[in-house]
Amino acid sequence: MPAKGKHRRHKSSRLTRGLVAAGMGGAAFALPVIGATTAGAAQPAQSATAKAVVTASAAAKKAPTTYTVVAGDSLAKIAQEHSLSGGWKKLYNDNRRNIGADPSLIRPGLKLSIGAKAKPLDRATDTARADRTAARTAPVAKKAPAAKPAKAKTYSDDLDGWIKESLDIMAKHGIPGTYEGIHRNIMRESSGNPLAINNWDINAVNGTPSKGLLQVIDPTFRAYHVPGTSMDSYDPVANITAACNYAAARYGSIDNVNGPY
Repeated sequence: MPAKGKHRRHKSSRLTRGLVAAGMGGAAFALPVIGATTAGAAQPAQSATAKAVVTASAAAKKAPTTYTVVAGDSLAKIAQEHSLSGGWKKLYNDNRRNIGADPSLIRPGLKLSIGAKAKPLDRATDTARADRTAARTAPVAKKAPAAKPAKAKTYSDDLDGWIKESLDIMAKHGIPGTYEGIHRNIMRESSGNPLAINNWDINAVNGTPSKGLLQVIDPTFRAYHVPGTSMDSYDPVANITAACNYAAARYGSIDNVNGPY
């Protein structure tokens, strides 16, 4: 029926109404509709891209890498700098064969695998590393206390000290004699005076007076002088020792002398 068809209104789509509104001066209404539709389509794409970047970054961080140790490094420091999950223990376990038994012993130049098990070093390097570790961890042997130097023996500066010092020197040179034998002859010859001199007997007449504790003439003193003692015939220790050396050669021992000799 033509009359009814002339006045029929056809249903228009939402988009058509928006366009009609634009045609009626409603541009402010049409742009939001189109803008909203475009934004709604673009938003999922942007989110997917951001997610891909994050995923790639995370993968890069987790990907195994190799790190070369420098001076001042520690496993804890390296693990922290690389945000390694499991910390230094994980780093140590992955590289234990190349580090050795001591996790604190990492030398500059050592290559560490971060995020994966490390390949073993070549045998020679591995052996050398093990030797250094063993040396580092081996118990340190305690040094035996150094022997104290023997204290030098001292003697009193009197007749008793002179005889004792002479006896020690005589013992080193194998010269026989006793304290009693020496003391007895000294008291007879000089009464214990180291500066005693005989200026009246035949030796004195001949220009070689007897001197000292055991009254030894200079030629005899020089002939029987014992190394390590003074060359002064008045020196009490040198005088006793030379006289005992002479007596041992002529009488067997100073102990066998009981008069002028």
